[in-house]
Amino acid sequence: MLPAIRYVAVNVKRVVVSWSGGKDSAWALHLVRTRGDCEVVALLTTMNAAFDRVAMHAIRREVVEAQARAAGLPLWTVPLPWPCSNQHYETAMSQACKRSLSEGASGFVFGDLFLADIRAYREKQLAGTGLEPIFPLWLQPTADLAREMISAGLRARLTCVDPKQIASSFAGREFDAKLLSDLPATCDPCGEKGEFHTCVYAGPMFARELRIENGEVAERDGFVFADMKLNAPAVLSADGEGAFIGR
Repeated sequence: MLPAIRYVAVNVKRVVVSWSGGKDSAWALHLVRTRGDCEVVALLTTMNAAFDRVAMHAIRREVVEAQARAAGLPLWTVPLPWPCSNQHYETAMSQACKRSLSEGASGFVFGDLFLADIRAYREKQLAGTGLEPIFPLWLQPTADLAREMISAGLRARLTCVDPKQIASSFAGREFDAKLLSDLPATCDPCGEKGEFHTCVYAGPMFARELRIENGEVAERDGFVFADMKLNAPAVLSADGEGAFIGR
């Protein structure tokens, strides 16, 4: 007589991923999807309403929308005024938390790496909301993490550079092994100290690669920004999902 089969219930946590459009949030999405105990409800992005771009990363709305389609997830956008006070930001994020709870989420995923003050701020903001802050990349050695991302097929370009920390010429460059070798020793390999921000366009978190091209490079407010544009028009497939011509 065969022994009875025992079924073990697995509690799957529904989560929202804080989405900047950059490599760290993309890798955090990949990790929570692959570890098996989380179901991602949506990507949540704050948008600078004055420029209709992701705050700080300066990624165009149409690019971040294409990222969400490639990830197969809804995109929730939170418009923020420019300039934006802490009070306005916290009010907007409080509304985002309420929406997350209404969709059955119980966790909020962040791509932070090692800045303790940032983590403490997020934990404080989520305290008492019913949403658990989750940091899947926390304290991973950033040199190893950067190489792991690249070797796994993540592709990204630098959209924002702090010229006080690294040369302006890094804006628009590929986030690849050559870039890692060219960064000054004082620069974190993942740019966690604000040295640079990225726009991800391919990787294991996406069903397809986005076709992007570099646009204008401009300096504003003490930072150097490289514009990223879709170079193939967005169309709708028969099932209503986004696709790209020539993908």
